[in-house]
Amino acid sequence: MIIRREWKRSRKSLLVWSLILAGLIIWLLSIFPQFAEQQESMDQLFAAYPDSMKDMFKMNELSLGTLIGFYGVEVYMMTTLLGSIYAAILASNMLAKEESEKTIEFLLAKPVSRTEIVAQKAAVVILNLFILNAAAAGASLIGFQFAKGYDVPYKIFAFLAIGAFLLHLTFAALAYLLSAIMRKTRNTLAISIAVVIIAYFFNMMSNLSEKIEALKYASPFYYADAAAIVNEKQLDPLSVLVMLSVCSLCFFAAFWVYKRKDISV
Repeated sequence: MIIRREWKRSRKSLLVWSLILAGLIIWLLSIFPQFAEQQESMDQLFAAYPDSMKDMFKMNELSLGTLIGFYGVEVYMMTTLLGSIYAAILASNMLAKEESEKTIEFLLAKPVSRTEIVAQKAAVVILNLFILNAAAAGASLIGFQFAKGYDVPYKIFAFLAIGAFLLHLTFAALAYLLSAIMRKTRNTLAISIAVVIIAYFFNMMSNLSEKIEALKYASPFYYADAAAIVNEKQLDPLSVLVMLSVCSLCFFAAFWVYKRKDISV
């Protein structure tokens, strides 16, 4: 019952986000052939960029003249950031909105436990993120068709797709825990989006100086870094373990908090 109800409430926004993300991916990949043809002039342009900017966006680690390098710098960065914001928005509303909108009394009157409420709502979050990432992966495969003559390393692409999904799931888990703790969706939403933006900022800033390099460990974006995946041709097992651990801890904490929460009706 809850899964069906939440799916109906979230599917329109999922469709909008999926279409926007897929459209941006296809558009970016469609301009790659023209970009690659002008690689020599683009290299001269990038050479004039400050080293700090090249370090920040990993231009010194990925070649924009290769399809997978272009994908990592331009497409993957956009996919991970937009997807993380969507994940934060989706998960931050799931539990808190019942109290904020005064619908929790109706829900608790049904023959469902608090554990079932948390579990079914979490399932909807995971389902929505899977569909969003499937749409992004499908759009990428369509976009690759514009780059005829360029090799597509599908194994690396698969690792990038998995990394993006785990990253989105990590931010969703953090936002879901906040949703279980807090009562007002406005506050939960603001904090959840702020967490994504701050984490992205930490990851960018950590590339600028060794003095603040440690900031990257506090950012989930670091554990799904495109340059590391492309250059190592794999998704680091330790990074996967970190993201899965954060997801598990946050979801279990949400169960624990919500079961003991003094819910306002």
